Amino acid sequence: MSEFDLAALGPPPFRFTPSQAHDCAAFTPAFKLLASVLVLACVAWLASLWHQGALGSGSSSGLIWFLSGLALMLYTWRHILGSRTRLDGTALFQSWIWDKKLELRELAYCKLIRVRGLEWLIAPRLYARTLMGKFAVFYAADATLLADLERLVKELAEFRRMG
Repeated sequence: MSEFDLAALGPPPFRFTPSQAHDCAAFTPAFKLLASVLVLACVAWLASLWHQGALGSGSSSGLIWFLSGLALMLYTWRHILGSRTRLDGTALFQSWIWDKKLELRELAYCKLIRVRGLEWLIAPRLYARTLMGKFAVFYAADATLLADLERLVKELAEFRRMG
């Protein structure tokens, strides 16, 4: 293929080598604790309302609505506790309610979003978009992963600026 033919295929793929392969918790321990307290408080509230007879009876009762909301909370809570973020030389991946994966070679743009001073509670997150417009947000509660993500953002911006 000539140089012209290669240019027609699109920009060259982005390459990134992390300092190590990462497989870390996506959310901070403090956030997991806060989520656990909220879910357990809702379970206790349900038990209290049920004990008082405040939820009624039958299929149209408040119990159905409360249990539905609680089921959604429990499902999300389970994923908060178990969610993992992985970064290797080929892709970013996060297990979640629906798993997220973006190939590094396809990245077009990344931005690190953080709340300085509250990183112990609110995990920094990486907003990433591919050349085709697909985007995902990856949470990073680990300091070594965060350092590699900071470097990834800088290297990607430099790579796209040069290309």
